[in-house]
Amino acid sequence: MNARVPLSSGFVNGDVSFWYRSSGVPEPGPRLDGDLQADVAIVGAGYTGLWTAYYLKKARPSLRVVLLEQEFAGFGASGRNGGWLTGDLAGSHERYGAGARRLQREMYASIDEVIAVCETESIHCDVVKGGVVNVARTPAQANRLRASMAAARAWGIEEADLRLADPAEHVRVAGALAASWSPHCARIQPAKLAQGLARAVRDLGVPVYERTPVTEIAPGRAVTPYGTVTAAYVIRATEGFTARLHGLRRQWLPMNSSMIVTEPLPASFWDEVGWRGAELLGDMAHYYMYAQRTADDRIAFGGRGRPYLYGSRIDARGRTHEWTVEALWRLLVDFFPAARSSSVAHAWSGVLGVPRDWCSTVHVDRATGLGWAGGYTGHGVTTTNLAGRTLRDLILGEETELTSLPWVGRRVRSWEPEPLRWMGVHAMYRLYRVADHRERSMPRTSALARFADLITGH
Repeated sequence: MNARVPLSSGFVNGDVSFWYRSSGVPEPGPRLDGDLQADVAIVGAGYTGLWTAYYLKKARPSLRVVLLEQEFAGFGASGRNGGWLTGDLAGSHERYGAGARRLQREMYASIDEVIAVCETESIHCDVVKGGVVNVARTPAQANRLRASMAAARAWGIEEADLRLADPAEHVRVAGALAASWSPHCARIQPAKLAQGLARAVRDLGVPVYERTPVTEIAPGRAVTPYGTVTAAYVIRATEGFTARLHGLRRQWLPMNSSMIVTEPLPASFWDEVGWRGAELLGDMAHYYMYAQRTADDRIAFGGRGRPYLYGSRIDARGRTHEWTVEALWRLLVDFFPAARSSSVAHAWSGVLGVPRDWCSTVHVDRATGLGWAGGYTGHGVTTTNLAGRTLRDLILGEETELTSLPWVGRRVRSWEPEPLRWMGVHAMYRLYRVADHRERSMPRTSALARFADLITGH
């Protein structure tokens, strides 16, 4: 690793994520052993699959629900994310249309729903509803922040939901010119939530077959090397790993996101920067960051790094390029110069699913029994819960407030074939990096960033 990044003596790169260090990476459970019949087969034991199984069994205990997972429950983004249980929509209000206001309210309510289930099921995942701060560190970013506030008001997001804040009110970030504050966000420890949900689902009688990759999904069946599960409904809950399935390589783009975490920081550091609670922290840059203060007083700090591998390939074990680790460290100490005395304890990466229009979707085709949810674009910790409850209602054939939300049944065109896909994504993020640099001396958003948005429909 580059000598410019101080690494702790026990530094780890990859090995899924830091979130498993306290408990150890789980040993996968039993795999499927022969053909099986079920009412609902769910492919993928991340948050989407686990929430769907949980709500189905709670609603209809007699249902035979089966989960199929190629590694172990929580192996993907569910065990690697930044721990933001946020009310932000995946995608823009405009693209969801008139129903976006209801969808936004359901997202806010889903935060409290997750917290309530954690209490009911004794899932100890360090959850604290501390809200979220977004900072602007250049005049252009400050103007974007104010514009986003005006747009939020137009969509019914009130002062109590989102407001301008003094840059020093919650967290003192070096160079912050403006800030916003929303109470609709909670910190979690992602792996603890995933493992707790897996336990709750098993306790409800749902078998979770791990080390069981699904090679084909078709009406009425999910095929694995060890047997076929036949079911009236087969639900795809594979998010960033969807591109591995036959015929779905261009469905959702597997976007890489990377994180580093520091060693525990002393009380003097937290007093100096004013970060006294469990607020989540983001910014208004195009090449944006996200961070949390962990339960054991570290900073977990994330960003895009190397965003996309050619051909929708995935580095499944989470190892992170040293350039990315260095870039994240530089940005962290730029935000918090007092953190220079610390060191990096762990670095890792994961993939999230990005649809061509950057908006999530949930769907069940009752004629074929095939369904899916995903394309969360990095907002999946909360959105998966709403997806699980919506899939429950769609599978059970119930017309509810959830089944009429505007993300239900949305169809989006596929991503372009290679090399256009690789060229477009890398051009987009290169333009964003240059735009962020130029905006240090500009009062308005760079035209390069607007062009990047145009390229990929962001």
